[in-house]
Amino acid sequence: MKKIFMFTVPLLAFVAGAFGGAMLKPDSPETAPPAHETGHDDMPSAGQNGSADHGATSHGDGHDKDEGHGKSGKGDAAWFTFSSQFFVPLAREGDSDGMMILTLSLETSAAELEEIARQEHRLRDVLLRQLLIVANMGGFDGNFTTEGRLRGLRKTLLEAVQVSVGSKVSGVLIEDIARQSN
Repeated sequence: MKKIFMFTVPLLAFVAGAFGGAMLKPDSPETAPPAHETGHDDMPSAGQNGSADHGATSHGDGHDKDEGHGKSGKGDAAWFTFSSQFFVPLAREGDSDGMMILTLSLETSAAELEEIARQEHRLRDVLLRQLLIVANMGGFDGNFTTEGRLRGLRKTLLEAVQVSVGSKVSGVLIEDIARQSN
């Protein structure tokens, strides 16, 4: 009985994990509503319009250039995705309380994409500095995934990036966000 139990428990854990992962998987782009139906000014939530290769990708969802994407007006909208995630330590009273893990992309025009890619290291520094400020002010406490709080975070990050590179960047997309507690 003990040998059967040793094989059954890991198998059940695997099946439960696979089922849980399938249930928590974000909607595919085919089932998500088009951006013009959800409001053009709202940024996509985590998991939408992200790229698996974490490289620079161009906008390919069939929208016309004249619809308001890429506010700089220098061509099609394009996104620059940083090559690695942002890890932001959460500390309270000198003790580590956990870690925020974020995947961010910058919305720009296709013409500016190469220039943004050349400045990746400086932009990572600017964004990480701003994320640390947000973390130290309690921005990731409680329910940090409400639309209002995410909108405020995007705005804060965009302002920091625009101080560094000007209006070349028209938006900050939060592709993934997670909190890892100790």
